[in-house]
Amino acid sequence: MGKVRIVHYINQFFAGIGGEEKADYKPEVREGVVGPGMEFNKKFGDDAEIVATIICGDSYFNENLDEAKAEVIEMVKKYNPDLFIAGPAFNAGRYGVACGAIAEAVEEELKIPVLSGMYIENPGADMFKSSVYIVSTKNSAAGMRHAVKTMAPLALKLAKGEAIGAPDAEGYIPRGIRKNYFAEKRGAQRAVEMLIKKLKGETYITEYPMPDFDRVEPNPAVKDITKAKIALVTSGGVVPKGNPDHIEASSASKYGKYSIAGVDDLTEETYETAHGGYDPIYCNQDSDRVLPVDVLRDLEKEGKIGKLHDFFYTTTGNGTGVKISKSFAETFSKELVADGVDAVVLTST
Repeated sequence: MGKVRIVHYINQFFAGIGGEEKADYKPEVREGVVGPGMEFNKKFGDDAEIVATIICGDSYFNENLDEAKAEVIEMVKKYNPDLFIAGPAFNAGRYGVACGAIAEAVEEELKIPVLSGMYIENPGADMFKSSVYIVSTKNSAAGMRHAVKTMAPLALKLAKGEAIGAPDAEGYIPRGIRKNYFAEKRGAQRAVEMLIKKLKGETYITEYPMPDFDRVEPNPAVKDITKAKIALVTSGGVVPKGNPDHIEASSASKYGKYSIAGVDDLTEETYETAHGGYDPIYCNQDSDRVLPVDVLRDLEKEGKIGKLHDFFYTTTGNGTGVKISKSFAETFSKELVADGVDAVVLTST
């Protein structure tokens, strides 16, 4: 085959159009490369070229899923590509879901290979890794060159119909698919070698990784809610006006603890959200929409709960990894227990 023709999908941010304020940007197609497409074309050399770039706002795509997919597919059709690339989306959740959804739709409807790239904890990776090849990337755009370096050769293999190797060899997230192959050593020998490495504390890679299910056993129900102390915890980023602890809008490295003693209402003048990745206007107008202090105060006055705890805990869930989120909870949950809290209302965006 000649030079591989590729259509590239990116969001409004990587197209240089804008951030959250432009997340409702409708699908648009531009000839040639835009943004990260330039790095792809460098890696492709004479083997492939991006013939068109499709741009769509993250909010528009996710809020108009069927319509957006139909619009983008029609745009892709016009260029008769050999391959479709979406992203990379890194750890941007809505962008990742959009990349996975449109890549899956293009593969199903146009019968051409597709490829995307995401951080392992991006929700789009978990949703679409079994149906779409998704290269494992770093958690931010700082890893663009690393992502393209891995994606470009895999893209060419997919476009040319070449055999795709194992995930660790090609750099994509495991898809849960197992294939038979002839190994140099028999299974018993490989198993013993792995066992010896394990006993010595050396690094080894299992040939059959087991799923790791994070199960949390529910606590017993609150016996008498009318006497219970209730606390508020949120990943919606609600903070006192000015964000005094400078909690990050994405990939938070900290959480905040703030007093609401004597506070009945979170007003526009006193509270706001530090959270990126969703339209903050409505939360900034009335932060009770994310952290319902007003409603719980009403329940407290009506005697339907015992007491609202004097402090709330907050961070931003946008791009914040599971590991660090657990570490936050492990720390402040001890404080909640020590303060006699009986139950927590956990809110998000």
